[in-house]
Amino acid sequence: MTEQSSMHAYLNWTKQRIDEMDATLASLEAKAGQVTAESKTKAGQVLADMKKRRDEFQAKAMAQAQAGEAAMQAGKAQLETQWQGFEAQVTSYFDTVGKQIGQQQATFRDVAVAQAKAWREAAETFQGEAAKIATARRADLDTAVRQMKADAVEVEARLQKLKQAGSESWTALGAALAESRKTFDRANQNAADALTVAAPAKTGSPG
Repeated sequence: MTEQSSMHAYLNWTKQRIDEMDATLASLEAKAGQVTAESKTKAGQVLADMKKRRDEFQAKAMAQAQAGEAAMQAGKAQLETQWQGFEAQVTSYFDTVGKQIGQQQATFRDVAVAQAKAWREAAETFQGEAAKIATARRADLDTAVRQMKADAVEVEARLQKLKQAGSESWTALGAALAESRKTFDRANQNAADALTVAAPAKTGSPG
């Protein structure tokens, strides 16, 4: 993969995760006032830990992006571990503090919106790159972008059904978000691979 392609794939991946963390925290904080008095301390501790994990993830992602392709590839596994830690904290929050179905549904809705936004922005990024490449070379990239958009529509429809159902546990809602995330990762990688084929490697820094 050219450095430019891998950079796009990496930035789309990290941005999707960070946007999701931000949406989760904003949603939980918006309803923090509804937590019962005996749970307030625990809620504050879990939210503080989640913020710390988000900040560490963001700082590491930026540092690795600036350090270049080798650092990105080497560090992605660490970021994935940090992401899993954040997810575990979300589950812990709902298990111990936010058992109210209203809170779970509200967070699910907010995260689903963040995911949809990440899909659109990633597709637009690759579409912008396709516009810079001669038409004859970009058929696979155009196809990958179209597939990415189609996947996004399909996933959004699936999440919309869950939103309307209104009674699933966080286990079920979280599993649906995880499945959508996997689909995004696959589409993002496919588009990056197609960009690699379409755009010859260039010397110098990525454009």
